Amino acid sequence: MQRLLKSAYCFFAALLLTTAAAAQHKISGRVIDTTQEPLVGATITLKEKPSVGTTTDTEGRYTLTLPDQKEYTVQVSFVGYVTATKKTTAARQGRLDFILKEDQMNLSTVVITGTRTPKLLKDAPIITRVITTGDLKKVDATHIGQLLQVELPGIEFSYSMDQQVKLNMQGFGGNAVLFLVDGERLAGETLDNIDYNRLNLDNVERVEIVKGAASTLYGSSAIGGVINIITKASDDPWNLNLNTRFGVHNDQRHGGTVGFNAGKFYNQTNVQYTNIDSYNVKQGDYTTINGNKTWNVKERLMFTPNEQLRLTARAGYYFRERDASSETKNRYRGFSGGLKGNYDFNTKSNLELAYTFDQYDKSDYLVSYKNDIRDYSNVQHSVRALYNYTFNDKNTLTVGGDYLRDYLMSYQFKENADYTMHSADAFGQFDWNPTEHFNVIAGLRFDYFSESNVRHFSPHLGLMYKIGNCSLRGSYAQGFRSPTLKEMHMNFYMANTMMIYGNPDLEPETSHNFSLSGEYTKNRYNFTLTGYYNLVHDRIEYTSFRDTDGMIAQKYINTPRVDIAGIDANASAKYPCGIGARISYTYIHEFMRDGQTKLSSTRPHSATVRLEYGKTWDHYDFNLSLDGRALSQVKTNQYTSNDPNAGTEKVTYPGYTMWNLTLTQRVWKGINVNMAVNNLFNYRPDYYYANSPYTTGTNFSVGLSLDIDQMFRK
Repeated sequence: MQRLLKSAYCFFAALLLTTAAAAQHKISGRVIDTTQEPLVGATITLKEKPSVGTTTDTEGRYTLTLPDQKEYTVQVSFVGYVTATKKTTAARQGRLDFILKEDQMNLSTVVITGTRTPKLLKDAPIITRVITTGDLKKVDATHIGQLLQVELPGIEFSYSMDQQVKLNMQGFGGNAVLFLVDGERLAGETLDNIDYNRLNLDNVERVEIVKGAASTLYGSSAIGGVINIITKASDDPWNLNLNTRFGVHNDQRHGGTVGFNAGKFYNQTNVQYTNIDSYNVKQGDYTTINGNKTWNVKERLMFTPNEQLRLTARAGYYFRERDASSETKNRYRGFSGGLKGNYDFNTKSNLELAYTFDQYDKSDYLVSYKNDIRDYSNVQHSVRALYNYTFNDKNTLTVGGDYLRDYLMSYQFKENADYTMHSADAFGQFDWNPTEHFNVIAGLRFDYFSESNVRHFSPHLGLMYKIGNCSLRGSYAQGFRSPTLKEMHMNFYMANTMMIYGNPDLEPETSHNFSLSGEYTKNRYNFTLTGYYNLVHDRIEYTSFRDTDGMIAQKYINTPRVDIAGIDANASAKYPCGIGARISYTYIHEFMRDGQTKLSSTRPHSATVRLEYGKTWDHYDFNLSLDGRALSQVKTNQYTSNDPNAGTEKVTYPGYTMWNLTLTQRVWKGINVNMAVNNLFNYRPDYYYANSPYTTGTNFSVGLSLDIDQMFRK
């Protein structure tokens, strides 16, 4: 009997071990490119369970454990290569090898901004432009404004009153373009724009740009487009980057990023300091360009307690000090934080819940008195819920909602008052893929704003059809922007020149955006052509009048209909020898009706060009890039008298062309050197208008980046 029990025990133990072995079946293999070279650090994950994954070693080899005996899709990805997938089960052969093809045009990049769900760039029905990590290295920009002007035509950053930076993107100002960092919006503004210095590019993976109305998914302030800055996340056990750069006018940039993976925890900290001194130019709207110094600190902590749940906490601090005068410095502070949870119910559905906090303050620091006087504070609290459900592994329903509490305090309000606006929204979107060639995406959003008493529905419809190497896209979207607390209530003395009055009776801006595009991609060539038409109603702008004291003043008003049409064209090519080329062109036309005066400085023609050559060896690679930017002249009108009844005078802002030459090098493992000749052909304006480049001629910059962790890898 005892011998029988022992035999039974051994049998059941063996059965359990066999079951456990089956439940923990391991697969292994090798990942190489088309030249048979191993791809080191390629990411291997299960498509159905993204939290299960590993990376390849120095020989391109990997080992991955399957959680059970179900069929899984093994997905292999590597930067610059087309993602590959293969299906397997625990019962099948335990070896899976992959050969990845080079992704010449980055069409296998996963984007999220246009649809709020992950989608390959080549499959996105919403036209999305992606600026990759490679592009960021070639430009070596400090903040988002410097990057976008090099990469995109039809966009211009210039000065406005008191040297505040303003944006013009295809006829829309900064208050109509929504900037996000990892999908989160920012509080505060300078003039009608956010503080672009907050959007530094240290530790950024990519930038996604959606032009045209995106109000269905992102609500107010996305009437002209969305620009989403997505930061890096590393799978390595630890990583450490230190970088520095020096340029003209004591332009300095120093930064560092440190991160680690420890089991279920992932942490990353980024710090950056920048400085540029004040400098003088010859005659112009401004002859002294005020210097700045900034600090940016960002922290992100991720906790993955199990395969289904991922928690992300983030915090940030921003400080900028501007030399307004010898006795006064303007100070700007930003505080941010948030908590986000992502839960996968199964392979078909997931839920995202998030809370974010963002505060932006302005103050005047009186040097002689060492007194820091706060005169502006904008605080935003927001809560978001987003749910996705996938039908038949190809059709996705997305529903969500947001609540935002927007608080604004300023001495420029009547009697130093403060105001609070509550807004709420609900939206839904269905991504339908009836065939592999045809994609339809439709959505609807409802918004409510308490202070402006606005209720608005924003629909959207997008179509995509693939024919061989061609992709055809068409869309209609309604844009929407509610008047802000500042536009409704703030009365302020702008740059010691004039009063600007709020208007509580403002109506919301709306637009009807139509677009058509065609894309052709074959081998190493890509061509795109896009046409669009915007019908804008009740645009919020200024009007001039004589104040009660006889001085010139301005007031926010709604203007009649404004129509904006344009064409975007892009052609690019990359060759095996390392040569690459890209040219992008934009034409914008603003329709002026009877009685309307053109006050916009939107340039009708603009283009960007990149010519590059690069090579890679075992311990050295380089890329030489020549970037050009050409803008046409623009004829417009401006007020030249303090008498609003005197009308305007026609002015012409000259066009210009500027070129930058950049050499990026990896001289050893983890050691990267960047050298640039900016304004290569020494362009200098005869007169420095607000929208002229404030360059003093040809200048040089040099930078060094050290990836300390890569230096210690075998």
